[in-house]
Amino acid sequence: MIRRHVIITGGSSSVGAAAARRFAALGDRVTIMAATTKEIEALADEIGARPVRIDVGDPASVEAAFMAAGPADVLVNSADMMKIGALVTTNVRTWEEILKVNLTGAYLCSLKVLPYMIRKEKGRIVNVIGTAGLKGYKLMVAYSAALHGLVGFTRALAVEVAEHGITVNAVCPGTLNTEADIAQIEVMAEKLESTPEDVRASFEARNPFNRLLEAEEVAGAIVFLASEDAGAVNGQSITVCGGELNV
Repeated sequence: MIRRHVIITGGSSSVGAAAARRFAALGDRVTIMAATTKEIEALADEIGARPVRIDVGDPASVEAAFMAAGPADVLVNSADMMKIGALVTTNVRTWEEILKVNLTGAYLCSLKVLPYMIRKEKGRIVNVIGTAGLKGYKLMVAYSAALHGLVGFTRALAVEVAEHGITVNAVCPGTLNTEADIAQIEVMAEKLESTPEDVRASFEARNPFNRLLEAEEVAGAIVFLASEDAGAVNGQSITVCGGELNV
């Protein structure tokens, strides 16, 4: 088995961490990136990965991070920022920050891995987008706009680099049973003048499984898209939401 180099941005997130563990278990060499190395040092020690600091929206930081990491066979763009709020209360700074992390970040990081992948005539890019990239949700206009943009980025880049043996796909999870998503449920409850319990129940009710999903379930889809078995899967946004968008 050839040992690949996998770079995961947003490595401190539940999905990023779960994916890092999966790739490491397969024997891949893993570099995990986050806003501070302190966030990922424990995980890096646990799985034998390299922690690297990155601000995905800052070109200079991205340049330094990928210079330190070296060429990648697989890139997982899972850095994410969500801020709940109505559009009329969303200022320009917040709007630009959400776009910078969720959309510009994927662009900047993809730019750094593509030259090597093109020379090698092989590579995998997987973007973690979320179902807000496929559907509009209340109080998520800025976030949804960024993620819809990332779906378009995924589709167009997939066509552009396919001739080089590179695939570009997205995994779109629904609401997860993670600290980050639970925190957003609490924020949404406050803005809707409801309770976290009621908001969580509404999220669970719209899922045919009647539950929130686990980060490990999303990680499985990421690993598949990065595998040889997914060589003919390209430009797709695969939902991992328990069938929520089908009902």
